[in-house]
Amino acid sequence: MRGNLIVGQSGGPTAVVNASLVAVIQEALRHDAIGEIYGMRFGVLGLLREDLVDLRRVSSEMLEELRRTPSAALGTSRAGLGDDDVDRIMRIFQARGIRYFLYIGGNGSAATALRLHRRAADLRYDLWVIAIPKTIDNDLVETDHCPGHPSVARWLAVSVREAGLDTEAIGTADPVKVVETMGRHTGWVAASTALARQREGDAPHLIYLPERPFVRQRFLADVERVHRERGHVLIAAAEGLVDERGQFLAASQRPVEADPLGRPQFGGVGAVLCDLVMTHLQIKARFDKPGTMQRVSALLSSRVDAEEAYRVGQAAVREAVAGRGGTMMTLVRERGPVYRSTTGAVPLDRVVGDIRRVPEEFIAPSGYDVTSAYMDYIRPLVGPLPQYARLAPAARTPI
Repeated sequence: MRGNLIVGQSGGPTAVVNASLVAVIQEALRHDAIGEIYGMRFGVLGLLREDLVDLRRVSSEMLEELRRTPSAALGTSRAGLGDDDVDRIMRIFQARGIRYFLYIGGNGSAATALRLHRRAADLRYDLWVIAIPKTIDNDLVETDHCPGHPSVARWLAVSVREAGLDTEAIGTADPVKVVETMGRHTGWVAASTALARQREGDAPHLIYLPERPFVRQRFLADVERVHRERGHVLIAAAEGLVDERGQFLAASQRPVEADPLGRPQFGGVGAVLCDLVMTHLQIKARFDKPGTMQRVSALLSSRVDAEEAYRVGQAAVREAVAGRGGTMMTLVRERGPVYRSTTGAVPLDRVVGDIRRVPEEFIAPSGYDVTSAYMDYIRPLVGPLPQYARLAPAARTPI
């Protein structure tokens, strides 16, 4: 069936989400079944306001530049939909002849896509709805990994490698550093800091994930031990750490700091951990909190990530034109010694309502590190990292 297509971006921007958008546009231009190609400004907020962009008018030169540009070119949002909103969107689709709805985002975006898919079915309106995965958190189920995650992993690997060298060099004055990573409910982002290590004993020395309850006395013992052994400590910690009661260590409950979906504003774990170290161990500590900059670095983006983000966008258009809807595109890792992936698709109702946490086999028995299985999983997604030198012990011996 011939019809118009609309695409939007939702949730946190990433280094490669525009690659998915460009793929949708370029692939849609190849299909006679697709008429107009609309982009919604700021996700479903723009759709409700009919704030749309004519994507057929974007030049091929601009598309190629956009493919390499970080952040979300259409603008993004975190917005929930009421029943009236859903019905209004369906009326907009019908009035504009929209038959293809492609939404690039994470868990919330998949939930929105599923609602529109089901409402269209109720109205017996032919609408092909496809969710295109995008999240640095890597917490969508049914896919090997999520576009956006390998790039934040690469950024953190390089940044923590350099922060480790900094801490080692100035450990006599600033012996303990905490790097606070993003990660609301899962530790995928924090786990990726393990890539920073070039050799045994390198930073990060301790990695804390939300998948394990944070125990204060154990943490203090860990820090004290590493400091005694090395004279300096670098800690990587996810912003969503929880204590033994399941309470967040640092999350604002003030309404003004909640996001539009009512979720608390995270951030502050680094300060909490530093305070524990200074209060109970009497050791100076400071923290680095890169915040949102870690998710949109084009300079340190992963080549694999950029290519896969493009491919899932391309595959989404083909899925829709083939008359298959109510699905999310996935990445499937092929078996073999050399990393390869293909695209797949799964029903949205198998995705929505679930969160993919770091599995047991990826978390070290100690609870503050990752396993070799995890390293085998993440390394091929990130690619080679810059190698840094150290003076050999003999060269450091006073003459």
